[in-house]
Amino acid sequence: MALPRLTVKSTNYLLVICLLVLSSCKSTKTITGGEVNPSLSAKRIIQNHYGSEADFNTLSARVKIEYSNGDDEQGVTVNFRMKKGEAIWMSAPFGVVKAYITPEKVSFYNKLEGEYFEGDFSYLSTFAGMDLDFHQLQNVLLGNAISDLRDEKYDAETDESQYILKPKRPSTFLKSLFFLEPQNFRIAEQQLSQPLEKRMLNVKYSYQSVENVVVPGHVTMHAVESGNENKIALEFKSVEVNENLNFPYKIPKGFKEITLSK
Repeated sequence: MALPRLTVKSTNYLLVICLLVLSSCKSTKTITGGEVNPSLSAKRIIQNHYGSEADFNTLSARVKIEYSNGDDEQGVTVNFRMKKGEAIWMSAPFGVVKAYITPEKVSFYNKLEGEYFEGDFSYLSTFAGMDLDFHQLQNVLLGNAISDLRDEKYDAETDESQYILKPKRPSTFLKSLFFLEPQNFRIAEQQLSQPLEKRMLNVKYSYQSVENVVVPGHVTMHAVESGNENKIALEFKSVEVNENLNFPYKIPKGFKEITLSK
């Protein structure tokens, strides 16, 4: 598995794609605290992580996104909607840019440019440098581990405020590290790196409780590739879960289909 590649070349559509990297939810309460139990095994920590997955049908929020690469900074607030397991929908102000993602396809259009993209997940997989599907994207949005922790054996450590999972058999090509907060066993931070390719991704989360559903409140991503750095920060506001939602999306007539590359 390779790390997501956030390059300057991708800036024109970065805000559309980076929306696929987190989510949140009503009547919010920031989650803090929790006590670490040093005697917990890695197996138990992983079981607790997957046992605490966010349980909801639909989710909506206004998401503030800030992006910088050292030379350029951008910011936008979008409407975000999700039907778990079925659809992710996003709309920039005035519907200038809209995106609609399902398990079968990825689609978005830009009214300012009069163009659209529609295809399967192979584009996002190419963009990210790893095989992706809808459910993997959804897991990242909800603060789950990027890779399935149940597919590998880990050693567990603790510090004063969190659990730390390290692979028992570290790979030369891909190194990973997972930090979990103790109250709900959600991912507090995850680190992936490919030393030989000088590539690194670090994602940090804070959480909130919405109608007893634990979801991310803030997410920060820091990606480095061959000395180039990109940072994305997301903040979720006006969040709600289990409301009746619609997902209006139709590519306007006359728009030009585009081919995107890394």
